[in-house]
Amino acid sequence: MVQVANYNKLKVVKEVDFGVYLDGGDGVEILLPKRFVPTGLKIDDEIEVFIYHDNDGRLTATTQKPYGVVGDIIGLKVRDVTHQGAFLDWGIMKDIFVPISQQEVRMQVGQTYLVMIYIDAQTGRAAATAKFSKLISNHDLTIQVNDAVDLTVYQKTDLGYKVIINNKHLGLLHENEVFQELADGERLKGFIKTIRPDNKIDVVAGQRGYKKVEDAEEKILRLLKENNNYLPYSDKSAPDDIYNFFEMSKKTFKMTLGALYKQKKITLTQTGFTRNEAE
Repeated sequence: MVQVANYNKLKVVKEVDFGVYLDGGDGVEILLPKRFVPTGLKIDDEIEVFIYHDNDGRLTATTQKPYGVVGDIIGLKVRDVTHQGAFLDWGIMKDIFVPISQQEVRMQVGQTYLVMIYIDAQTGRAAATAKFSKLISNHDLTIQVNDAVDLTVYQKTDLGYKVIINNKHLGLLHENEVFQELADGERLKGFIKTIRPDNKIDVVAGQRGYKKVEDAEEKILRLLKENNNYLPYSDKSAPDDIYNFFEMSKKTFKMTLGALYKQKKITLTQTGFTRNEAE
């Protein structure tokens, strides 16, 4: 059977004027409307589609990419509100519904709220809930130190930002590790820095280790080429100036500059650094 509110790879079984039908298993055929049918798609071809219920309760396929699938915690903007609940922009032609019973506060049109996508047990349809905190737990951890993870910004605190890790756990991105304002619901890549004895987790945005330096090296060399092989930045430059231009922390910048200098790819000057001719 197909997975609702998720991506499925399905086979084309029928062509009609208004689209194609896909094999949903157990004799179920699911329409992929004509506007989403790629050129050249034919019977017996397989295609990856997102499956959802339309307004009439019929399973429907689309090649549009929603902002999130079942199980994801994401920030979505309210399009409309009714006495029954709120409709949020899901990134596809169909909005996703948040019942009033699943709202922490009454949602307002135009505002963005952090919600979890789930399948309603009674209807089998996708819905969203803002009451997901009880599903986030650090009791049984599924991650370890140095793991690459997906982060969703949950809440700003005095220490930094609370983040949801892989839609399962709660962590902290410390203020001194952040070099730009983050909005609730914003998603970013990161890694696990530390796990304390009480299972509290510290995370860092970006990639870990030398791979991070390698990426930064390529970026700095590219920026040198784009700026006549000279950049007026050094270890004395302000952290904000470095981040605004290079989009990296001052710590990463200094570490990368040192690596490039040791490789003799750059020359340090009193006012900045230059790219060596041989490079």
